[in-house]
Amino acid sequence: MKYNVAIIGGGPAGYTAAEKAAAQGLSVVLFEKNALGGVCLNEGCVPTKTLLYSAKVYDTLKHASKYGISADAFSFDMDKIIARKNKIVKKLTGGIKLKMKEHHVEVIQGEACIRGCAADGTITIACADDTFEAENLLICTGSETVIPPIPGLAEAPFWTNREALQSKELPSSLVIIGGGVIGMEFASFFNSMGTEVHVIEMMDEILGGMDREISAMLRAEYTKKGVKFQLGTTVTAIHGNTVEVSKDGAVSTVTAEKILVSVGRRPVTKGFGLETLELEMNRAGVKVNPFMQTSRPNVYACGDITGFSLLAHTAVSEAELAIKHILGKAPQGINYLTVPGVVYTNPEVAGVGKTEEQLQQEGVAYTSRKLPMAFSGRFVAENEQGNGLCKILLSADGTILGAHLLGNPASELIVNLGIAIEKNMTARELNSMVFPHPTVGEIIKETLFT
Repeated sequence: MKYNVAIIGGGPAGYTAAEKAAAQGLSVVLFEKNALGGVCLNEGCVPTKTLLYSAKVYDTLKHASKYGISADAFSFDMDKIIARKNKIVKKLTGGIKLKMKEHHVEVIQGEACIRGCAADGTITIACADDTFEAENLLICTGSETVIPPIPGLAEAPFWTNREALQSKELPSSLVIIGGGVIGMEFASFFNSMGTEVHVIEMMDEILGGMDREISAMLRAEYTKKGVKFQLGTTVTAIHGNTVEVSKDGAVSTVTAEKILVSVGRRPVTKGFGLETLELEMNRAGVKVNPFMQTSRPNVYACGDITGFSLLAHTAVSEAELAIKHILGKAPQGINYLTVPGVVYTNPEVAGVGKTEEQLQQEGVAYTSRKLPMAFSGRFVAENEQGNGLCKILLSADGTILGAHLLGNPASELIVNLGIAIEKNMTARELNSMVFPHPTVGEIIKETLFT
């Protein structure tokens, strides 16, 4: 059984690569040990956003009177919320299976193991008691949750994102270790549903890597909602349901019904024979060139395995690029500067391009134009007493270097600014575009006009 392309991992990178390659007439075999869709679809991006939308609906009902709506009797059912999440995941994974079938992708359920690479470049893979050969290999094994070596953690009944997404019991209190994107999204959900939430972050601000001013504003928003933050704080030990922390030498404790560990993710590089290929690695993961090739030209690595941009939409773009390169149709690599980052809290946060902190560190001259989201009539109509911020960073000649938003629907607006950065547009050029009225997106035009 010899194929043009073999793919290990059926997440966003893997199933995208399989579909694109097969659509171009290449024979493809895809190996997945768990479920198609990977972490993103089964226990990450999609189920998290499904829960967050339920929480947003619940939040809307709690504040319905602000909009002239009487909603005195309402409640939520965690069993039904989880059941809806599972239904959506099942529907979407079924859609991926159908795509694979329509494009004649051979899907093998099981743990693939790379056996080696022959002198002619043919790669041998074993799976499910069979052996497969391929001219090209894409490694799309994704990432896994980092479990920090905290004393007592192994003995504690802690959650990761997987358990948090499956629980039908709403804890009365929750300690989240890690104030990054995943941690804040879970903080948003559980806070909306009435859980007392504590966030412990070792850095001096949440959402490291995002715009610092925006991150601070989001933290302030959730502080008003009742979330308790401990920044610049290290977790030193776990004693059952009690978390021991240290800040500036002072030791204290926080006790909660549940503990959620969310300190980051790392590439999956073990358990599938990667070492047999003797690929060049870097500190984060598998080293690749701008076309996703590893140190072996016919072996590609896409998605979290590279340890560079652990985002599903990055993985999809990298997979598309790799297949184009195999087909000889990839003129250039990905511009990672224009890959948006989004935090699906309520309100949402989104950013693309450079942050002020990055520009300052690089010594790049820039100007910052910013405006409260309340300058958009549509935003005011849909976000009673909401504020938010639109910030756009410009170079000396007016070229857009970065953009950062706080406020709904930031996740939908940020793509416009990403396109502007990709096309090296100036503030004048983007401001000359006609925006429909009334839309929240008009805030971009208003900000550039200031």
